[in-house]
Amino acid sequence: QVQLVESGGGLVQAGGSLRLSCAASGRTFSSYVMGWFRQVPGKEREFVAAISWSYGSTRYVDSVKGRFTISRDNAKNTVYLQMNNLKPEDTAVYYCAARMGNTIVVSTTRYDYWGQGTQVTVSS
Repeated sequence: QVQLVESGGGLVQAGGSLRLSCAASGRTFSSYVMGWFRQVPGKEREFVAAISWSYGSTRYVDSVKGRFTISRDNAKNTVYLQMNNLKPEDTAVYYCAARMGNTIVVSTTRYDYWGQGTQVTVSS
């Protein structure tokens, strides 16, 4: 069974940095897309960033471009989200997700597996 376990969330001041990790297990992820999404209470879960495990191609939502970087470590089966220059509006629960294939998509319905989420809180 596929398992995704996020870590690295926490409380940080505006302008600070955090690095989220998503440890993946249960199968070989060489033909998967790994994504990060976030959700605040009362709002839909939104796409943040994704990476194709095979090709390393990436995609970001406009609001995080230039501040967030998604990367992967093949040896550790882990995906990272480096978040710099954090803003209060980045406050959310961040979820790791995985989908079979090499095409990056932004819709939550296209992802097959989800982690439990990790809270990120940015104070002003």
